[in-house]
Amino acid sequence: MYRNGVRQVEGDDYTCEGSFLEFRKPLRKEGRLGVWRWLVGAFGVGTYRDNDIVDVRYELDGHPHVAHDLPLSDPS
Repeated sequence: MYRNGVRQVEGDDYTCEGSFLEFRKPLRKEGRLGVWRWLVGAFGVGTYRDNDIVDVRYELDGHPHVAHDLPLSDPS
């Protein structure tokens, strides 16, 4: 289990609840790119917001796989 490329430890960083993973620290996804941010980016000025990415590495039939950039859901 990786969050933004950093290995996470079950019990310390997250827990498994059925088919869901619950992280101790909140996850955030960058929203849609607005006109202002697009315009500023067009001139080569970068703007950055929180954009957490969750990857899960697993084995299926003895072969390694990675589920990349899994969708996030709000627990409420």
